[in-house]
Amino acid sequence: MAKVIEGLYYSESHEFVKVEGNIGYIGITDYAQHALGNIVYVDMPEVDDDIEAGDDFGAVESVKAASDLKSPVTGKVLEVNEALEDEPGLLNKDSFGNWIIKVELDNPSQLSDLMSAKAYEEFCAK
Repeated sequence: MAKVIEGLYYSESHEFVKVEGNIGYIGITDYAQHALGNIVYVDMPEVDDDIEAGDDFGAVESVKAASDLKSPVTGKVLEVNEALEDEPGLLNKDSFGNWIIKVELDNPSQLSDLMSAKAYEEFCAK
């Protein structure tokens, strides 16, 4: 069973959001990195890009497949995780410890559209 962390928000496309105040850290879940396998490249947006909930903001490529990253929330990109440019495999080692982008949330109420840890576990078990 893939690891799921309480207190985070989860999307059906297997991204998570960790919220601190008005800031959201977005990454891929443990389930996603297991499904992808050995991650070799992460395509990320630019700082100051605006992203919309439900829209692609980048991609993760593995030796098996490429997968678009869909934003679970709307906001402005404050930071990208530059460590992933040199070592994309960090997502395989600890997907929750290595967020992909940090965003300023435009509309925190969007978080209520996402799944809790328990709901996400049930979703992945289907």
